[in-house]
Amino acid sequence: MRKVVISNEPFNDAASIQLTSAQQNVYYIEDTQEDSGAGEVYSVLNETGSIPDAGFVVLNNIPVTAEGRGMFEERFQNRAGLVEKEPGFKAIRILRPETSDTYIVMTVWESKDYFKKWQESNAYNHAHKKRGTKEGLGSSIFPRPSYVTEYTI
Repeated sequence: MRKVVISNEPFNDAASIQLTSAQQNVYYIEDTQEDSGAGEVYSVLNETGSIPDAGFVVLNNIPVTAEGRGMFEERFQNRAGLVEKEPGFKAIRILRPETSDTYIVMTVWESKDYFKKWQESNAYNHAHKKRGTKEGLGSSIFPRPSYVTEYTI
């Protein structure tokens, strides 16, 4: 399984990508040989597309209990894949944490406008229709609320 590291400190590797927001910069690298002490290490559970040189990046940070990991991963392994068909979509990575409980669903878009259009689309509503229902994942597997961070490349 491929590895990803996300760090608050820059990597020496030229293949790393700087993600910028008004609050902070973080650094993202795939298939790295960097020392894992440099940041949070993730396994790539599912991926589509390539990370471009420029774009808008959304990290949906989702804490999951140890007991809920299997259900959570199964749900994302069997996702409908509708986001990939949306205009402006560039890439998605489903990242399993190796040292914490917070998964990351990373999507990359041509621009923030395309991301906002996805959030307003029928495909988005379909992809999230089970959220908060009996058919969705039970809230007991989420020890804390999820949160979203947004960046530009």
